[in-house]
Amino acid sequence: METRVFRTNLKCASCVLKLAPALNADPRIASWSVEIEDERKPLTVTGVNVRFDVVKSILDTAGFKALEEIRYAAGKSAFDAAQPPVSPWYKTYFPILLILAYLVAFVALSQVKTGGWEWMSAMRNFMGGFFVVFSFFKLLNLSGFADAYATYDVAAMRMRAYGYIYPFIELGLGSAYVAAFGGVITDLVTLAVMSLSTVGVVRSLLKKHAIRCACLGTLFKLPMSKITLIEDLSMVVMSAAMIGATLLHARVAR
Repeated sequence: METRVFRTNLKCASCVLKLAPALNADPRIASWSVEIEDERKPLTVTGVNVRFDVVKSILDTAGFKALEEIRYAAGKSAFDAAQPPVSPWYKTYFPILLILAYLVAFVALSQVKTGGWEWMSAMRNFMGGFFVVFSFFKLLNLSGFADAYATYDVAAMRMRAYGYIYPFIELGLGSAYVAAFGGVITDLVTLAVMSLSTVGVVRSLLKKHAIRCACLGTLFKLPMSKITLIEDLSMVVMSAAMIGATLLHARVAR
């Protein structure tokens, strides 16, 4: 396996989406990523025999161009020379961990204030805070979030407008949970939205694409990982649990 980096004429996330099938279909390529925010639009490719002429040919078939291989002194590629030391996972994901710690603390305080611990109320408050906070970071740069989200979310890939709508869906769900509004309908919408989001995350992880997680928008450069999957699955599990509890309560009440 070798890793090489090439300057390309890719312009935006839509270009990356058009190129993705050609790269994914080539058996010589194990993984790849594109840094859209870099003016050189570098394409990093890891695989077997990923020479410039090979990668150039792949891009040509998709209507794009590999302009040059980016090299540094002593023949090192941009990947070798520019990659920072790998940080411990808890440092990489510190923003998310801090947000979750705050949410758990405030939920615990709200439960203590009521004089006990009620799981449905705790989950509702946690999910409300989660959606509101995460939507805030996405809305700081809505177009940037939409570009990043379209690189892995199955709905945003096919309908770009979904990337612009998604933060408002989160804000609406968060507000509904905080206000205890909507009941099982809010839970059903959450289950559908987060299940769809989970599919995109799982696909990216299975394909081992080195792409950015857009859960906190573009403010933090967080890589896609199992942490992202845990976030989405947690929302799926909690919404499903509340739906189940609501149905059970309705059956008992009959």
